[in-house]
Amino acid sequence: MTDDTDDPEIPIVCEACGTETTVGLSAVADQLERHNENRHDGEECAEVDPALKSQIQDLVAKDIGLLE
Repeated sequence: MTDDTDDPEIPIVCEACGTETTVGLSAVADQLERHNENRHDGEECAEVDPALKSQIQDLVAKDIGLLE
């Protein structure tokens, strides 16, 4: 079993609600789905913080050689 203290914290935001929260990486998908289902009838409004998402995309692109 994973120790919760080892689970990196990921910021998620919902511009439609004006809310922001931070959850453990292992709970991100469930939290996003739950929020969107309960507050927005399943519409994907809440998401991982766009700035973090952009950084991850850049790291992946660099790692697989797309930026060379």
